[in-house]
Amino acid sequence: MSDFDSNPFADPTTTSPFQDPSVQQATANSSRGLEEFNPFEDSNKQTNTSVPSPVPAQSTQPAVVNTSRDAPPAYSASAAQAAATSAANEDLLRRQAELEEKAAELQRREQQLRNAQYNIRENNFPPLPKWFPVGPCFYQDFAVDIPVSFQKIVKIGFYLWLAYCLTLFLNFLVILLVFASSGLLAIVFGEAILYLVVFSPCSYVCWFRPVYKAFRSDSSFNFFLFFFIFFFQCIVTGILTLGLENLGACGLINSIAFLASSTSPSVGKIVVGLLMLVVALCFAALAIASVCYLYQVHSLYRSTGASFEKAQAEFAKSVASNPGVQSATKQAASAAVSGAMSANQM
Repeated sequence: MSDFDSNPFADPTTTSPFQDPSVQQATANSSRGLEEFNPFEDSNKQTNTSVPSPVPAQSTQPAVVNTSRDAPPAYSASAAQAAATSAANEDLLRRQAELEEKAAELQRREQQLRNAQYNIRENNFPPLPKWFPVGPCFYQDFAVDIPVSFQKIVKIGFYLWLAYCLTLFLNFLVILLVFASSGLLAIVFGEAILYLVVFSPCSYVCWFRPVYKAFRSDSSFNFFLFFFIFFFQCIVTGILTLGLENLGACGLINSIAFLASSTSPSVGKIVVGLLMLVVALCFAALAIASVCYLYQVHSLYRSTGASFEKAQAEFAKSVASNPGVQSATKQAASAAVSGAMSANQM
């Protein structure tokens, strides 16, 4: 080997590369056979020398949660909440009662419509006997015709009409006693008879039947008819309460004048004068009750949604559907057409 092949950085004392200790150890280990080599020898030694950690013993007792400190306080409703709950319950009960009432009314009317073709409603008022030459003129049944919510006010009107007829009858009897005891003018007695004979049926037809039909079918036209005629009757009742002279009524003025007519009146005249005063008080009570009834009906009328325009429409519809009006209109139209044709021919 030449000098150019030598390592310039090598140790000058080292003459052979195989004298290195690491090379000698590698060559010494290579002399061992493959049969003696165990790659898992070191790992087995490590696993055998490791000691397993002890597993803690599990407790068999169930876990108990202490709720004495963490539990919320017991619920208790306040007074305001209780009042609101009771008010809500009352409102629900009221609405349920109204719904049940309306359902019962609808069922009643449905049953009435089902039986209408089999049961023809016959007139039952006034309740006259069968042997009487004149039969009943009207059909009146509050339970069938009038809704449940309006039956009370209609019955009050009927009782008011009965009280009005009774007062006119008492007035007639007392005027008869005055006529027999003191020779009253015949015209006054005739007026008392006229009040009883004319005012009793006319009041039923002119104001009670309209209010009956108004609540039966929610008719604005009948409401207006009742208001007009009944207001006029209230004024007449007030005039009869005063009892002007020769008016045919036992009013306050006539009663006081009759009691003060003689300085030493007899017992009969005193009794008759007191009866006249009682009739005058009946007229006064009747006038007050009439005004109150008029106010109640007007309040219900405003709640039903009726109006003057609706009354006009109902009146126009009733007039247009009237057979008499239709026949008169046809006759007038035919006469006008015939007159126009005759004029053209001339």
